[in-house]
Amino acid sequence: MPRVSNIELLQKSEQPTLSIRTRAKVEDLPTLIGEGYGRMADYLKELGELLSDVPYVAYHNMDMQNLDVEIGFPVSKVLPEKGEMRSGSIPGGRVVFCMYRGPYREMAATYEEMADWIAKNGLKPVGTAYEHYYNGPEYPESELLTMIVMPVL
Repeated sequence: MPRVSNIELLQKSEQPTLSIRTRAKVEDLPTLIGEGYGRMADYLKELGELLSDVPYVAYHNMDMQNLDVEIGFPVSKVLPEKGEMRSGSIPGGRVVFCMYRGPYREMAATYEEMADWIAKNGLKPVGTAYEHYYNGPEYPESELLTMIVMPVL
């Protein structure tokens, strides 16, 4: 059964990133994310750079048949762009976050729980939701660990 740790408020600093932004159907995401991470990892190796945190995916909309997604790596500084890979950042500011353990396909209830918490605490969601992946397909679905981050005012 999926588990959510406590939902909490946090002040985050801006984080430089290297990312690929694209559109996709939800069912195409696993392949797309895997390929994108592979290309970015190769490019970081070429530059002699390392990730400064775990990989993420940002969801700029929630249209499951035409998702606007940003597949990215947090990095230590602004890096040169190459092809579809763009230099950017995850904005700083107040966020609500929680740690989710379980299958990706069962995360919707966690998003609802977070939205309820935000409303109950007099906050307003703004901007883009981010999922930070602490492990991946090499782990059993029940052990997948994801930090969900939602900016708020």
